Amino acid sequence: MLNKHNFDSTQAACYRIADTERHLHRHGAALCVLFGAFDAQSGFNALCDLHGAFGYQHPDAMTIKLALQEIKEALARQTSQAADQVARDRDFDASAALRWHGARISKLHARFHCAG
Repeated sequence: MLNKHNFDSTQAACYRIADTERHLHRHGAALCVLFGAFDAQSGFNALCDLHGAFGYQHPDAMTIKLALQEIKEALARQTSQAADQVARDRDFDASAALRWHGARISKLHARFHCAG
């Protein structure tokens, strides 16, 4: 007999992974530019790890979760002074970009974190 709870949690895991892959496809380049602007090598490396996780037929949820955690932390480590400097040097609202990407990554990470 099909266990509906297992089916639902498996389906939810697939949705989490697919949503993360879709977000990476749409916003990964902007994150890459942001990490470059802040010279945040650990965030860039985590972004590469996240990208690499989707190179497999069945991406590993733990790898994705850990990469999202590192990206979230790399974004959070940026100071307002650094954001002001990047805004002046690159002529864009770096603080808003940090907040926007941080919120989206935090939301994706929370879905993995709550799942266990």
